[in-house]
Amino acid sequence: MTDTHTQNLYADVSQALKAGRATLIDNLLAGKAPTFLDDHARLIDDYFRQSYEKSVVGPKMDIAKNPYAVVALGGYGRGEQCVYSDVDLLFLFEKRVPRVAEDLVREIIYPLWDMGLDVGHATRSIKECMAMARKDFEVLTSILDARFICGMSPLFMKLMDQIRSKFINLKPDSIISWLVDTNRDRHRRFGDSSYLLEPNFKEGQGGLRDYHTMLWIAKIKSGIKQRRDLEYYGYFSHDDYARLNEALNFIWDVRNRFHLMMNRKSDQIHLEQQRKLAEAMGIPPVNGHLPVEYLLGELHRHMEYVKQQHEMFLYEMEQQKRLKRKNKGLKTTEIKGLKFNRGMLNFTSPEKILNNPRLLIDIFVESAAQKAPLNSEAKRLVADFSYLVDDRFRSDPDVVKQFERILIRSSRAFEVLNQMLNTGFLVRFIPEFKDVVNRIQFDQYHLYPVARHLLYTIRILRNFDADALAPADPLVTDLYKELKKKKLLLWAALLHDIGKGEPIAGHSERGAAMAEKILLQKGFNPADAKTVAFLVEHHLLLAQNATRRDINDEETAISLARTIKKIETLKMLYLLTVADSMATGPKAWNDWTSSLLRNLFLKVFNILKNGELASGRAVRIVEKKRQAVAQSMTETIAAEQLDALLNFMSPRYMLYTPVENIPRHLALHTELGERPFVWHIDKSADADTRTVTICAKDRPGLISRIAGVFTLNGIDILDVQVFTWRNNIALDVFEVNPPPDPIFEDERWERARCNLEDALAGQLELSKELLRKKNDTAPIQPYTAERPTEIVVDNETSSFFTIIEVVTFDFPGLLFRVTDALFKSGLDIWVAKIATKVDQVVDVFYVRDFDGQKVDAPQQVESVKAAIKEILPGEDPQHG
Repeated sequence: MTDTHTQNLYADVSQALKAGRATLIDNLLAGKAPTFLDDHARLIDDYFRQSYEKSVVGPKMDIAKNPYAVVALGGYGRGEQCVYSDVDLLFLFEKRVPRVAEDLVREIIYPLWDMGLDVGHATRSIKECMAMARKDFEVLTSILDARFICGMSPLFMKLMDQIRSKFINLKPDSIISWLVDTNRDRHRRFGDSSYLLEPNFKEGQGGLRDYHTMLWIAKIKSGIKQRRDLEYYGYFSHDDYARLNEALNFIWDVRNRFHLMMNRKSDQIHLEQQRKLAEAMGIPPVNGHLPVEYLLGELHRHMEYVKQQHEMFLYEMEQQKRLKRKNKGLKTTEIKGLKFNRGMLNFTSPEKILNNPRLLIDIFVESAAQKAPLNSEAKRLVADFSYLVDDRFRSDPDVVKQFERILIRSSRAFEVLNQMLNTGFLVRFIPEFKDVVNRIQFDQYHLYPVARHLLYTIRILRNFDADALAPADPLVTDLYKELKKKKLLLWAALLHDIGKGEPIAGHSERGAAMAEKILLQKGFNPADAKTVAFLVEHHLLLAQNATRRDINDEETAISLARTIKKIETLKMLYLLTVADSMATGPKAWNDWTSSLLRNLFLKVFNILKNGELASGRAVRIVEKKRQAVAQSMTETIAAEQLDALLNFMSPRYMLYTPVENIPRHLALHTELGERPFVWHIDKSADADTRTVTICAKDRPGLISRIAGVFTLNGIDILDVQVFTWRNNIALDVFEVNPPPDPIFEDERWERARCNLEDALAGQLELSKELLRKKNDTAPIQPYTAERPTEIVVDNETSSFFTIIEVVTFDFPGLLFRVTDALFKSGLDIWVAKIATKVDQVVDVFYVRDFDGQKVDAPQQVESVKAAIKEILPGEDPQHG
C-alpha cells in the first residue's frame, strides 16, 4: 500500500512537470516565453524538490551522519535549460556514497527518463569530486556551473569552497590556458559558424561554447556567480552586455525551436532542415528574400557578435598577462588622437574625432599596423560618429589611400575589414555594402553571408602572396606576385558580389556598374575602373565554363580568349575565380574543380600568348600521339593490328585523351572481347574522386543506363567524356564521387558492375528500381522553391554540338531520367558536366542526333525541351 501511495505521489509530481513543460513550450511557440530557459530550469528544480520531500529512500540514508545534496550542473546549473538539453545532476555526499544511493537515483530519475528527458547523473563524495576535477577539467567546468537544488546546502558550499581554495586559486592560469586551447581545438573541428551555411550554434566559433568559455574564465578569475556579473565585474560595458544578451537570446530561441522541430537535442542545423525551421518560426519573406535566408542572416549576425566578444575577451586577458611580465610593456601609438587601453586601441576623446574625422580611418590603419583590435568604446565611437563619413570623406584621396594601405599591404586586412564591417564603417565608406550585410542567398554559387564572403575572398587572395602556400598551388602564388596592379584585383574581390543586394537575377552585370561608379567616385582613372568592372561582371565566367563546358573543345578556350583579350586581365580573373570558389566552400572548390579551372586557364593563356589554335597544329598533335603510342606498345601488340585500332579512334579522342591513357584504353579494348563491357576504376591522388573508364559495345541509351546504375548505388557523377570509335566501341570516361561507405567500397563497385550487366541484358528495369530507391529514402524538399527549373538549348557556343543545360532541383535518379529522355529523343551524348549547388543541379550535355547533326531546327528544340520537362517533377521532386 505504501509503495502504491508513493507511486501515486511521484505520478502527481511527474504530471505537474509534464503539464508545466507543455504550457511553457506552448508559450514559447506563441512568442510569450522571454525567460523560457530560466523558467524551464526552475520547473525541473520544483520536480526535484518535491521528489526530495516525498522520497521513500531518502529517510533511509541517515542524512545526519552522511549528509547529501542534489546539485544542478552544466547548462541546467546555469539556469539555461533548452527544450531537449541534458539535465545534468550531481548527487553529492559528504563522506562516501552509500549503496542505497542507487535506489534514490532510480526513484527520482526514472520518471524523467519515462518522460523522454535526457538526464545525466553522477553520485560522488566531495573527495571524489575534487579528485576528478583535478584529472579532468571538463568535470571542473561542470562544477563551476553548479547550483544547489535541495538537500544539505552547507555540503554544497563546502564543495565549492574546496574547489576554489584547494584547486582553482592554486593554478588558475593553467586552467584558463586549457579552456582557451580547448576552445581553439573546437573551432578547428566545427569551423567558424558565423560563416558556415550549416552552423553549429553550440560548438562552432561564435556559438554558445564561446560564451561559456568567457563565463568560466570570469568565474575562475573573479568568482562571479551568474551571467549578469559579467557586467558588474567590468568584463562587459552596459551596452556590450545588453548586446551579448540579445545575441544569446536569439541563438537560444533558434536552438529551442530547432529542438522542438527535431523532437530531440540537436545543435547543427543542416540545409534540408533550415527552410522548415524558418517556416515553423513564422518568419516572413524580407525585401524579396526567402524566410530561410533572413533566418540564416540574423543567426550569422548574432553569432558573429559572440565570436567578436570572445576574441576581444581573450585578447584583453592576454594583454593583462603581458603587464605582469618583466620588460613587457603595453603598446603605444604616435597617432595624435589615439591611445591604447589595456592593449586595445581607442580614441583619446570624442572631441578629437569631431575635430579630425580622418581618425575614423586612422584607427583602422593603426589596428592593422600594431596588430591590435579596437576596444568596445572605440567601436561604439566609430558607430556613433559614422555620420562624419560623408561624400567628401569617401572621395578624399588620402582616406582612399589609407583604406588601400589596409587592403593591399596589411597582413591583417581580413581582421581589420571585419572590424570595419562590424562597426558600420565599411557600409558608410562604401554605402552599397549595406544591402549585402548578413545577406544569405541560397543560389548556385555563393553559400556564405555575402558581405563576409567578400571579406573572406580578400583574405584568401592575400594568402596567395605567402610562400607557405606555394607547395600546394605554386601557380596562384606565382601569378599573384607577377601582377602589376594588385590593387585592381583586390578591389574587384571586395566588390564582386556587391550586386547581390537585390534579390533578382543579373547580380554580376548590376555589380559591374556599381563597382565602376564606386571607383570613379573614389578618384580612380576610367581605365582602371573599367578593368575592375570587367572582373566583377565576369567573375563567374571561368568557373561556369570549367564546370559547364567541354574544356577540351577548342572553341571554349577561343571564345573565352576573345572575351578576356589581355593576359594580365586573365591572370586577375583566374585568381579572383580561385579565391571566390575557395571562399564559397568545399562544394565549390575541391581538387576536381581546381584541376578543371587550372587546365582551362592554361588553354586560354596559350591562346592569348600564341594566337588561336590552327587545325594544322591539331593534326600534328594527333600524329605525335600515334607515334608515341606505337612506340610504347611495340612489344604487346602487332604493328598492323595497332595501326588498325588507332585508325578506328576518332580524331576528337586522339586529340583530347592524354597519351599515357591510350595504351590503357587499348588494353581495356583487348579485355572486352565478347563481353558487354569492362571497366577500370582509378582513385585520384587525394582519394576524393574516382575515374571510371568503361569500354563497351556501343548501343543506344548506354550512357543513360550507366547513369542509372551509378545513381542506384549512390555514386554521384561529376563529369563524362564520351568517345565512340569507328568500330562501334564506346570508350566513356566518368569522373565520380566515391560510393558513400569507404569501408565497403569494393563491394559497392562489384554490385554496380552486376547491376550494369543486368541492365544491359534487359534483366534490370532501372526506372522501377530507382523509383523504389527514391521511396525508401527521406524526401528531398526544395527550400529554394521560388527558383524555377530552366532548360536551355544552346546552338551558338559550339560549331559541332548542341549544348543542353538543365537547371532543376536534385532528386535520386535525375541524371538517369534526363539522359534517358535525350536518348528517346534520338540524341547521342558526347560530353556531360554535372554540378550540384545546394539543392539544385546544373546538368550540361553536348549532344548530336543519331545522324551526327546539331539539334537546331525550332521544332526539334521545342521537342527536346518538352521531353525533358515531361520527366522533371516541376516544383515538387517527389512526383514522377
